[in-house]
Amino acid sequence: MRARALILIAASVLLAACRSEAPAPAPEAPRPVAAPEPAAARPRIVFLGDSLTAGLGLDASQSFPALIGQRLATDGYHYEIVNAGVSGDTSAGGVRRLDWSLDGDVKVLIVALGANDGLRGLSPAEMKNNLATILERATGQGLTVILAGMEAPPNFGADYTRQFRSVYTDLAQQYRVRLIPFLLLGVAGDSTLNQADGIHPNVRGAQVVADLVWKELKPALPRPK
Repeated sequence: MRARALILIAASVLLAACRSEAPAPAPEAPRPVAAPEPAAARPRIVFLGDSLTAGLGLDASQSFPALIGQRLATDGYHYEIVNAGVSGDTSAGGVRRLDWSLDGDVKVLIVALGANDGLRGLSPAEMKNNLATILERATGQGLTVILAGMEAPPNFGADYTRQFRSVYTDLAQQYRVRLIPFLLLGVAGDSTLNQADGIHPNVRGAQVVADLVWKELKPALPRPK
């Protein structure tokens, strides 16, 4: 119980602080990163998320998707990493830009949306419908999907928190996709792993997130030849 309480407190700090973020910019086309060989020759791994995925406040090479791209290359995997993170985006925003996020030879989709839904107190049912739309499309195309969860701030009440959390577990079971229960596990609320805004992971924090995601991603990939 204590561990869950700490997670909820950390999530509350993270999401409450997000109120100071600037309005979300117009979506841009996802940018490939870490491309030591021609991108056209490699299948894609797409990270669909918000500012946590985009790596707000970090150099592009320090975001957790870029760190995973570096690890893939080191271990002999040949994938193009596409960071489709947009600051301030909600699950509805993820649906709106799904088409161009899945452009190209996408093999894996990592969905990391919901933090801003929780911040704004949006309906968990609507968030579930949005995420279901994304998972339906991705799994229908035969993609490997990893769903990264987020915790809701407790100020909306215990029922909201419970419903919010169950969105991720329910969808992971329904679509049989891999689940990361809390993307910021071990990072949220730790000042040594976050930037001065207390919201976004710093270089060390991004590495912790990358390690967490890597544990789910690596087993889902064919072994490199």
